[in-house]
Amino acid sequence: MRRVLFNADHDAFRSAVRTFVDRELQPRQEQFIRERSIDRSVWLSAGAQGLLGLLVPAQYGGAGAGDYRFSVVWSEELARLSVAFASSFTIHSEVVAPYLVELGTAEQRERWLPRFCAGELRTAIAMTEPSAGSDLAALRSTAVRDGSDWVLSGSKTFITNGFGADLVVVAARTGPEKRAKGITLFAVEAGMPGFERGRKLEKVGQPEADTAELFFDRVRLPAENVIGEVGRGFVHMMERLPQERIGAAVTNVAHAAQILAETVAYTKERRAFGQPVGSFQYNKFRLAELVTSVEVTQAFVDRCVAAHAAGELTAVDAAKAKWWSAQVQNEVIDACVQLHGGYGYMSEYRVARAWQDARVTKIWAGSNEIMKELIGRDLGL
Repeated sequence: MRRVLFNADHDAFRSAVRTFVDRELQPRQEQFIRERSIDRSVWLSAGAQGLLGLLVPAQYGGAGAGDYRFSVVWSEELARLSVAFASSFTIHSEVVAPYLVELGTAEQRERWLPRFCAGELRTAIAMTEPSAGSDLAALRSTAVRDGSDWVLSGSKTFITNGFGADLVVVAARTGPEKRAKGITLFAVEAGMPGFERGRKLEKVGQPEADTAELFFDRVRLPAENVIGEVGRGFVHMMERLPQERIGAAVTNVAHAAQILAETVAYTKERRAFGQPVGSFQYNKFRLAELVTSVEVTQAFVDRCVAAHAAGELTAVDAAKAKWWSAQVQNEVIDACVQLHGGYGYMSEYRVARAWQDARVTKIWAGSNEIMKELIGRDLGL
């Protein structure tokens, strides 16, 4: 199905990104899986090619593209190799970037963004806590004023890039108000006394993306490390979650489409009872259903991307795209495992890894149940 979202400039950029993925990531994927992290040299290479600052103004070393569709191309090409690569790099380039660019002071932007774009300063965002997953308003980490400084205490978990990040945007409660009020964002830098990382968490899938627990034991933060306005951290997060969710939808569909394409090719080659397994009526009909499902989902996600690029994407439509694409992704890849038969359950087959990698997409960036709750509220229910 021909997509109308992109122009010749996006196509040329896609070719460059694909070259980067094929040269820097694909040959070393097994190494990164074993090490459960992406080597810093690859981050530096991505930075040198201008891939990490697509949303950052040129004056700070970014591409200054001003067109979210370039970020979509970057995300899609990463996801076609591994959704873990997409999650790790785009947490940095698409999720953290808006906090630093849009909320950062001139001094903060000068201090962090050039190294951010170069791949020298890897970043993460720490919202989730052990006692509060999707309920961001219930976080318990606290930051208390001490003179002109803040003293941060608490912990976070399931933090992508958390083990290797040089800077982490952390949400903490700074006021006595309950729920959404009284939350502030802080930039915590590697090496600050009291900032410790737990082990790399062993996940069911996506081993290439390091994920960690973070601990803050009276970490002293200067006022210059506050991101945005004091007490408005929850609002800042809510304003930027739609981009995170449409970004998740983009990678979900790209990942599913790639594995499905490989499965179609497999069913043409694999034979049983003297004919290709894809030629059996049930399998043929199932593949027809899967292809249609992916293409229909792609059309809706592309429409949401176009809306976001124009500054018109609503939080509700982002929620629709996130939950539906995650659902389709998991259903499609599960069917692909079935079509591979016993081989689909073998870890050396990409479809098996993809199946493991995809499961979390129904949980992160707000669980699918939370997305449905947001949609339901918009219906007045």
